[in-house]
Amino acid sequence: MGELIERVDEQDRVLEVVERAEAVRRRWMHRIATTICRDPMGRILVLRRAEGHVPFPGHYDVMVGGAVGVGESYEDAAARELVEELGASVAVGFLFKFLCQDGISPVWFGVHEALIAEPLAPDPSEIAWHAWLTEPELRKVVNRGPFVPGGREALRRYLGRSAQ
Repeated sequence: MGELIERVDEQDRVLEVVERAEAVRRRWMHRIATTICRDPMGRILVLRRAEGHVPFPGHYDVMVGGAVGVGESYEDAAARELVEELGASVAVGFLFKFLCQDGISPVWFGVHEALIAEPLAPDPSEIAWHAWLTEPELRKVVNRGPFVPGGREALRRYLGRSAQ
């Protein structure tokens, strides 16, 4: 049996437990916990997904994350994914969630923020490259080259929060 997740509805209410592969194949809505990482200087982590990583191989992103497990909160999943993908055991703070229709299937993204001051140890099966960019640097590159659609939308919403 594959990874189990919760299929949810348009209000992010649990409908049933399903295998993640089936949810993606049938385009069933489910949950993804993500984190936008900053360093002590305020720069934002940008990464390039590994070429063998599905979906979006070789694409750039600002979100570190993955599927929310059965009975798991967005926050717990986000913290777990930071350890798995970056080797970073740090606190995450929930910011917002949104329904993303672009990508492999419709998903609720729970977006978090984390401050990372420790050296990173990226999992090479997930992350091929990473760097810390200032907001102006990031704004220049986010619409160039292959960028994960949900990550682009999350970044737009994230940066837009400070303009409000």
